[in-house]
Amino acid sequence: MEKMFQVSTLQALALGYSRGVIPVKELLNHGDIGLGTFEDVNGEMIVLDGVCYRATNDGSVILAELERGVPFASVSTLKGGKEFEVSGITDIQVLKTQLDLKVEEDFGLNSMHVARVDGFFNVVKARSETGRHSHHVSLKEVLDGNQKDFVFEKINGSLVCIYYPDYMNGINAAGWHFHFVSDDRKKGGHVFEVQIDKAKATLTKCTQIEIQLPKEPAFDTYSLKSASESEIKKVEQGQ
Repeated sequence: MEKMFQVSTLQALALGYSRGVIPVKELLNHGDIGLGTFEDVNGEMIVLDGVCYRATNDGSVILAELERGVPFASVSTLKGGKEFEVSGITDIQVLKTQLDLKVEEDFGLNSMHVARVDGFFNVVKARSETGRHSHHVSLKEVLDGNQKDFVFEKINGSLVCIYYPDYMNGINAAGWHFHFVSDDRKKGGHVFEVQIDKAKATLTKCTQIEIQLPKEPAFDTYSLKSASESEIKKVEQGQ
């Protein structure tokens, strides 16, 4: 059983707290797989095999600078993970269902999980965004103006998958959240649709969580309870 390390909360990000809380180099001390975003919501984060990547708004991927600020992220490790195959993934809901079945096998619906899916992807629909320096400007507003969607086809790569149970909604997005990076580490983003014939998956349960909240006084000017659940689903899970 592993620990999830999280930077800030999704409610805070959704309401516009996009200042760096810790740098990338500190985040990597807490896990080797995960996802999140960067200061000012400047790109999508993919952490895989202990390396942090930043997907830009054209779908290209670059190494994230170790000093770049992180306003929101979740990372963990895959030690001792359960390995299995996913197949016949005609859309992202089928993938979520297959992952949910593996979670249920371990009686884990009330726990957090981290997974990766490696293989050949027929289709990956994703998005990323450029940054916007702002204060109290909602994530939805930032994404509406700055995000771009793109499609990758016939591509080898990996999905980083994070699961939070329903009762933790607001701390993070309830359910599954996916980011993608190609095998050559040149393409990636926040995933909202996927098609896979067959791929290898690894899944680990997390029964502890550590949350690093922002230390600056500005964090306490946000009324976190006012974050809309429907907005969170729309921006974080492509719904």
